[in-house]
Amino acid sequence: MSGFFSIAELGHYALVLALALSLIQSTVPLWGAAARDSRLIRVGSATSITTLFFVGLSFAALVYAYVISDFSVENVWANSHSAKPMLYKVTGVWGNHEGSMLLWVLILALFGGLVAMFGGNLPETLKARVLAVQAWVASAFLLFILFTSNPFIRLDPTPGEGQDLNPILQDIGLAVHPPLLYLGYVGFSIAFSFAVAALIEGRVDAAWARWVRPWTLTAWLFLTLGISMGSYWAYYELGWGGWWFWDPVENASFMPWLSGTALLHSAIVMEKRGALKIWTVLLAILTFSLSLLGTFLVRSGVLTSVHAFATDPTRGVFILMILVLFIGGSLALFAWRAPSLKQGGLFAPISREGALLFNNLFLVAATATVFVGTLYPLALEAVTEEKITVGAPFYNLTFVPLMIPLLLAVPYGPMLAWKRGDLIGASQRLGVAMGVTLLAVVVTLVFTGTEGVLPALGIGLGIWLIVGALNELADRSGLTRGAGRHALSRFMGLPRSAFATAIAHAGLGVTVIGIVSTTSYQIETIRSLETGESLQAGAYTITYQDFIPQTGPNYREDVFRLQVSKDGEDLMTVAPTKRFYDARQMATTEAAIETFWFSQLYLSIGEPQEDGGVTVRAYYKPLVTLIWIGSLFMAAGGLVSLTDRRFRVGAAKPAKVRLAKKPRTAEAGA
Repeated sequence: MSGFFSIAELGHYALVLALALSLIQSTVPLWGAAARDSRLIRVGSATSITTLFFVGLSFAALVYAYVISDFSVENVWANSHSAKPMLYKVTGVWGNHEGSMLLWVLILALFGGLVAMFGGNLPETLKARVLAVQAWVASAFLLFILFTSNPFIRLDPTPGEGQDLNPILQDIGLAVHPPLLYLGYVGFSIAFSFAVAALIEGRVDAAWARWVRPWTLTAWLFLTLGISMGSYWAYYELGWGGWWFWDPVENASFMPWLSGTALLHSAIVMEKRGALKIWTVLLAILTFSLSLLGTFLVRSGVLTSVHAFATDPTRGVFILMILVLFIGGSLALFAWRAPSLKQGGLFAPISREGALLFNNLFLVAATATVFVGTLYPLALEAVTEEKITVGAPFYNLTFVPLMIPLLLAVPYGPMLAWKRGDLIGASQRLGVAMGVTLLAVVVTLVFTGTEGVLPALGIGLGIWLIVGALNELADRSGLTRGAGRHALSRFMGLPRSAFATAIAHAGLGVTVIGIVSTTSYQIETIRSLETGESLQAGAYTITYQDFIPQTGPNYREDVFRLQVSKDGEDLMTVAPTKRFYDARQMATTEAAIETFWFSQLYLSIGEPQEDGGVTVRAYYKPLVTLIWIGSLFMAAGGLVSLTDRRFRVGAAKPAKVRLAKKPRTAEAGA
């Protein structure tokens, strides 16, 4: 066991060393930037990379403790089991508060290390300040881990077996969802660091926007994938058949996604036209502030959710102090320095800048709506001790109306010229998209009936986004102007950013169609069935056959066999299950999901009846997979944008200015 002890202690000491290095990184580069001393400035890059190494070493030590089932480590004992499959032993590392916070800091250090390694085109002083600000955040969370959430605390004597991981977290989705999510909202820390560093320097320009955009885009890409993966995991794992519940912890990641989307579009205006400078810096601060707020909500114990880690008050107070320090401090710095920043260029309301500003205003208003819906119940409970739930009805009345004008305006943005645009001309060039959209609405009404006018308009809105994106590419290549054989060569010569925009906007349209279809046209049937009895879900007949008890590696389960048929023809046998985990004394429901093109048949089992029957919940969800396919398209658009030559080349590297060395004094020489 001595070898096991050394691994855990190694992980703990590595965190202590990482904290010491972060404290150095948070001060020395700032001193060097103020003194124009290259030697001190370079300390930032060296310490950033070394901090990443030690945090990575600590994380690897915790993973190793889980892999070997070292139950002398309290965190492993509380969240693992020797019979658990190896994949879930590894994912159990971040399936708890302490381990997930270590992953949080690892990703924070990763982004700092990447700036140190690949930020060679940044001015020395800006890079030093960015790394210092990143180290401020890292130092705060390393202190939080070491003093309140140490994952390497020992147990003596060593228990013989672990308590296992929460059963609903023992799923392949949890191997992917948290790392993607953290790469997203922790990744926005770089945009925050750039914003604070720029405020300290007192300089924000188009070059700053060029430098910050790829980092923001990377974080947004991962957050898009993380939210999508979390949505699909909740859909198939929780057995409720829903893809989004407006859960406060879901909202905690959705808010920075909305404001991060606004930040991306605002940075485009700043980079292209030098406008919206102060607004873009404020968005960078607010986006990461919302990420910090999400961290507080999940880890303070103020929320009860399948996603939340209910913790003791000490942790909540510590994170609240971090929240006040960084959000309050950065906003105070912004209030002090923003008036001295040079204003950007002017533009007409009808212009591409105006369209992107319109985009920003509605996205920020939507973020505020989600913010109020998430925090109001908490504030009300704190003041009056009255508990209320804010769910879909509130968001349908507030969030959805904000999205409609925003989505209607999306295809117009790329069609308008910079500085001053022609709205009538843009409408004419979007004539094909308008015609296809109108046709889609009419066809939908024909098939669904006139009582479904609003869903038909919603599907038309999705078609408008998709065809509008394609229309924009056709317009830029000259196809709509009769360019003929030259159109293909022009199409192939378009910048990758143009394709990225079209892919992302079309992906948004695909997601809208999926949301509207499954929300409006879903068929749900719930019945108690005995052997041989059937129920109907749309065009499908589901017949209960029998159930078979089985034993898994760390659970027992009942497998219920259901026959699916259509028009009298047997299609398949599916097997939703009910599992029971002995170590945790918890039961889970595993749904059976069958996909037919883009639609799905979703079957889950309720509690067995005393008469031997079983409750079957059957859903037919038309086009539901488009929700996640669209999000993949949006992420693909972000990835294509990252490969654009402008991001590979970066902003023009400033000429190196030889920093004057300070004269050595007699005292220094001595």
